[in-house]
Amino acid sequence: MLYTVKRYQSSDGKVPYTEWIQKLRKRDPRAASKVDIRIDRAEKGNFGDHKFERDGVWELRVDYGPGYRVYYAIEGDKIILLFTGGDKSSQSKDLDKAVQYWRDYQKR
Repeated sequence: MLYTVKRYQSSDGKVPYTEWIQKLRKRDPRAASKVDIRIDRAEKGNFGDHKFERDGVWELRVDYGPGYRVYYAIEGDKIILLFTGGDKSSQSKDLDKAVQYWRDYQKR
């Protein structure tokens, strides 16, 4: 199954995932490339190392460096919504943000 990847945009126009991946690209281009590859695979239906967290939010785990995470939700069977990314050290805070973004998305 193929998915369409869409990035969550807040009501003030910010795209948290894009902001995060751009910072990662500057800091560690190889890590950003690994994240891109994982998202490309997920788009093709191969989610690899991922797990359901809570409230409709999933975690895509990237086994590189400090253990990068990308949080997403699936809307229907066609769309993956990317929220925010982070690493193992900020996992709890990042997950809380992702849940908040998902709830905001569902309201609009």
